[in-house]
Amino acid sequence: MEKRILLVDDEPSILDVCKRYLDREGYLVWTALNGEEAIRLWKNNDFTLIILDLMMPIMDGWKVCEAIRESDDIPIIFLTAKGEEYDRLVGLTIGANDYITKPFNPRELVLRVNSICRLLEYRNYSHVTDQDHSSMITTDPFTINAVNREVFLNHKRIDLTMKEFDLLYLLASHPKQVFSRSQLLYQVWQTEFDGDTTTVTVHIRRLREKVEENPSLPKFIQTVWGIGYKFMPCEIQ
Repeated sequence: MEKRILLVDDEPSILDVCKRYLDREGYLVWTALNGEEAIRLWKNNDFTLIILDLMMPIMDGWKVCEAIRESDDIPIIFLTAKGEEYDRLVGLTIGANDYITKPFNPRELVLRVNSICRLLEYRNYSHVTDQDHSSMITTDPFTINAVNREVFLNHKRIDLTMKEFDLLYLLASHPKQVFSRSQLLYQVWQTEFDGDTTTVTVHIRRLREKVEENPSLPKFIQTVWGIGYKFMPCEIQ
């Protein structure tokens, strides 16, 4: 299956070099010089992955990512000249899957893209092989429908973002099983980071705010100190 990449940067030289490297790997590459053009292309095409510069005129990468994340969990790799820890963490928090600081070797970018695409293929394969499993989880007080991506808590529908739903569904599918933050990052975001799992912690906190009566003392999404998290339904608490 062909893999379509949207490459967004306001520096034509970077677009040209990165496109040539990605072309040689067999990817179909579209390019955009600003955020507004990127949004237009994203709306009118079915991309596999987006490579997105942060510092751009008209509409910066932060706003582009936030707009896309309202309805799409497509993998996004950030490109930026900023190397500060804060910028990297914010990028991961708002939905980036990976982060490369300029200047960089285009070959490194290709390797990152290859890695994410392999994880996507693995996830799609796992989804096909698990089709005989029930798409509905009913565990007091939750009803989770994977087909409609709906969650009911005490028979009341709650609104979750895509990643919040994916986290809850994964945890609730394996009650009492402990997942490390790295495992959750791999399963839900389809990517890996060397020791940096801040985005998982942030999304778990936001999910608890929506499903827990007291997020500071969670009953369902419990922390296993030093390891990660597990889901505990009412009937086994």
